[in-house]
Amino acid sequence: MALESGKGPSRRFARVHGVIERRALVFVLAILGVISVGGLVEIAPLFALENTVERVSGVRPYTPLELAGRSVYLREGCYTCHSQQIRPFRDEVERYGAYSLAAESVYDHPFQWGSKRTGPDLARVGGRYSDAWHVQHLNDPRSVVPASIMPAYAFLGRTPLNPDLMAAHLVANRRAGVPYDEAMVTNAAADLRAQADPDADSSGLLSRYPRAVSRNFDGQAALTEMDALVAYLQVLGTMAEFDWRRPDPTMLR
Repeated sequence: MALESGKGPSRRFARVHGVIERRALVFVLAILGVISVGGLVEIAPLFALENTVERVSGVRPYTPLELAGRSVYLREGCYTCHSQQIRPFRDEVERYGAYSLAAESVYDHPFQWGSKRTGPDLARVGGRYSDAWHVQHLNDPRSVVPASIMPAYAFLGRTPLNPDLMAAHLVANRRAGVPYDEAMVTNAAADLRAQADPDADSSGLLSRYPRAVSRNFDGQAALTEMDALVAYLQVLGTMAEFDWRRPDPTMLR
């Protein structure tokens, strides 16, 4: 037998393997070589793809007001209790609506997917409640949801929002890959004010951000962080345009 004679390929491989194992530096270099080859096989094809996320009609970058609201959402840690990811399970789509698509979060840096749900998922909360409901809920959560353990955020209605900061915010997001052009950056402050004022000329806003909605989100004369947060919540899950029908339960896991 080849193994018994010590001349077979298996025995030769064992000797080479033994040499590698007995030399720490050689062993480390061999491990790094294997990992490098495996990594290249996995990663290299991605550089040949123009985009790894399939586009969905209707998805656009956030308006300056919505983006400001998203910043408030992140700053206050809302993501620690609310996910923005509806998974393709029957109970999820029955409760929350169409399951989430990766393309809907293409302009989120960072995205808000996850499974932490101390509170309900917010992926499709936009348009589900009125602005007044959101304001009341943020001011006094238990006045609308008696079992809620959410803290009150009434101070947002007393915190002024500075539109002049938004140009820099758009530039930062553009560096992360969001396609904000020069016109969007230049008009960031004006677009923010126009979206929060239903009497303002919103033609420029709509030309840059199709289907954006202009109104007084918090019901106050002053421009506040409450305006921004409610605007952000009201746009969640409303951008994507796709033909979705409630799926057959037998097709869901």
